Amino acid sequence: MGRGLRKMYPGYDAEEYVSVVGTDAFMDFVESIQSEGVELERKAMGEGTKPKTPIIVEIDNENTKKDIDNLDIEIPVLTPRVYREYKNLTSLDTGHFGYKKVEYKTFSIEEQREIVFKDITTGEISHTTILDSGAVTDYRSVVGYFTRVIMKDLRLVSGYDVLYGKVKSFIRDELFEKPVDLDSLNTLRNLSELEASKTLVETFKKQINALTVQDKGDAEIHDTIKLRKTRPFVVKEQGYIIPKKSIFNKIIGDSDLELQFAAYLEDCDDLISYVKNYMAVHFKIDYVNAKGEISNYYPDFIVKKSKKEVFIVETKGLEDLDVPLKMERLKQWCIDINKAQSGIKYDYIFVDEESFNQYQPKSFKELIAGFREYKEQGEA
Repeated sequence: MGRGLRKMYPGYDAEEYVSVVGTDAFMDFVESIQSEGVELERKAMGEGTKPKTPIIVEIDNENTKKDIDNLDIEIPVLTPRVYREYKNLTSLDTGHFGYKKVEYKTFSIEEQREIVFKDITTGEISHTTILDSGAVTDYRSVVGYFTRVIMKDLRLVSGYDVLYGKVKSFIRDELFEKPVDLDSLNTLRNLSELEASKTLVETFKKQINALTVQDKGDAEIHDTIKLRKTRPFVVKEQGYIIPKKSIFNKIIGDSDLELQFAAYLEDCDDLISYVKNYMAVHFKIDYVNAKGEISNYYPDFIVKKSKKEVFIVETKGLEDLDVPLKMERLKQWCIDINKAQSGIKYDYIFVDEESFNQYQPKSFKELIAGFREYKEQGEA
């Protein structure tokens, strides 16, 4: 159970599941861990229960009622616009990072002997040092530990020596509310506190990202995604609709809003086709997230309004910090695409759940006219 509930890919934006099978007594025990924040869903097994068959999503070639050629959508693929330029890390100015300094605490002799470093994202213990009473304090291994963590998180392959010096001076002179003695065991104990370690690592990551992440200023078309070439793929058991206006045989919804929106598109007479942008489609846009890191954004829907108009649609229930950044990048993507070619006009729409349920647009034209968040400012 312990290994089953541990994420296989920490930091990766993917939903993970573990199936637990056992006797009634064991399942009662499993249910008890819900008090620790674990959400469980019971499903029947045994005689009389329906088999759990995988859901296969594929191009609906067997459906003779569909005109696959007409429903198909082509999406140009642009060269990446944002990239990481590994400048010399000596440009980092640790005296002007801009952050909240950490309180320097005083620990007892006994507390100072146990140095425990925890992963700042998972809280798991990653580095522990128990010192005996006659141990000689050595801060170098601790500075080296933080340097390697920063390099690993940012996938830096060189510059350890320079970054080590920057981390060392930052800890000594900048991190705490006053300069500290690196040779002091109390300093090492302070560094094992979550606030200090998180401030140190996150501040360096932010500053390195600001120094190295760049925008090329333009992009070119280097490939095209043809939806009809999407290979069949298997998805988890979940809600779906059987579409008439999509090249796929099923439209899976990762949320109720997505299923509602897909059903709405089915009723729109003023569009040709649409698709849910599955991972298997491979349509993604590079952008800089709220942490300043280069990431990939997968819009929710692609809508073919006419042979000359395609809309990229993002649906959202509750907004997070990355939503404005994604939408700004999507707007720039449309500008770049329309600049690179003139055969098809590409545009975008942001659909929030509250407004969608409140106004209930009757056509795609109404959606275009009424849902203009993240567009008004840029077009004013």
